[in-house]
Amino acid sequence: MAKSNERKLIVGLDIGTSQVTALVGEILMDDKLSIIGVGNHAARGMDKGGVNDLDSICRCVQRAVQEAELMADCQISSVYLGISGRHISCQNENGMVSINGQEVTQDDVDNVIHTAKSIPISDERRLLHVLPQEFSIDCQEDIKSPIGMNGMRMEAKVHLITCANDMARNIEKVVERCGLNVDKLIFSTLASGYSVLTEDEKELGVCVVDMGGGTIDLVVYVNGAIRHTAVIPVAGNQVTSDIAKIFRTPLNHAEEIKVQYACAQRQLVNMQDTIEVASVGGRPARTMSRHTLAEVVEPRYHELFELVLEELKGSGLADQVAAGVVLTGGTAKMEGATELAEDIFQMPVRLGQPQEVKGLYDYVSDPGYATAVGLLHYGMEDVQGNTRERTSTERVASLGTRLYGWFKGEF
Repeated sequence: MAKSNERKLIVGLDIGTSQVTALVGEILMDDKLSIIGVGNHAARGMDKGGVNDLDSICRCVQRAVQEAELMADCQISSVYLGISGRHISCQNENGMVSINGQEVTQDDVDNVIHTAKSIPISDERRLLHVLPQEFSIDCQEDIKSPIGMNGMRMEAKVHLITCANDMARNIEKVVERCGLNVDKLIFSTLASGYSVLTEDEKELGVCVVDMGGGTIDLVVYVNGAIRHTAVIPVAGNQVTSDIAKIFRTPLNHAEEIKVQYACAQRQLVNMQDTIEVASVGGRPARTMSRHTLAEVVEPRYHELFELVLEELKGSGLADQVAAGVVLTGGTAKMEGATELAEDIFQMPVRLGQPQEVKGLYDYVSDPGYATAVGLLHYGMEDVQGNTRERTSTERVASLGTRLYGWFKGEF
């Protein structure tokens, strides 16, 4: 959360392997989200979603947060924080409660979800998300909202996402060392789905593939609910490393070459195009063919997409994603990546960009901002949900005070 003249502000913080992004969003009167502050800084001290140098990444986070504060003219005190890494795992579970022919209430729904998530989890693991899929009452199945219905017993199917407790604690410690609190810890690609997917895609069945610098994260939706999540611990940094080794150029120059000139399909590159490549050890720069660069990049992207396809097929849901695949994240926006993915997946593929935001949209319309914008969408729903609960509690408290007054003869 951010403080500034009583505006409803929320903050999303995406600490990636390659970049740290801090966004400040304002919840408008029409319940729309407006981006009013953006902060970016190259990440140092992260590897495949995990912290490997606490001091370095703390400095990066501080700079990104300060930049966002300056642009938004506010003071950030807490953030909705994204988390990723190969330690993320998922499972689908069921729960059942008796309702004895009564009308289903919110308490019944809460109880059946609590039953479904009440599975033994080791001390090394932390439960991140409990995501309802559907409910059934007696013989009626695939109910999305059971409140108000009658029956004898109710069952719930839920999707559980867990993470390694020490990994979560380390990334929380980064934020706390910067003098901030963590409002909630959110699986990064769950957040990305909030910003790049449409409701129609979720209903029809879609796979979100978030391609970052250190990991590729997947979330599969079918019939409007999440059915599978996974993290593949390879991504864009492997492409950068290939370029650095084969072209014998420093990693920072290899990253620049990848971003500016690389293409994931060699047939899209003109054979006559050339690029200048910096050398190591003070040697003079060289001129190389851009087609040769594509020949280096294409096999690695092919391998990355093959890993995604293997994971999707392993989930048993490949035939249920009728809306296809939505690629997002910084590594997904390379020229030719979408076309190559369509060839490999044999299904529709589009590039996912953040949607449904106002304000500084031009700053965040890039797929690399999908997670950060999604964290704001998640935070807005969380804040609005808490406000509704608080208002309901206040009404009950107010009624209780009035009843007490009647009994005391003070009304």
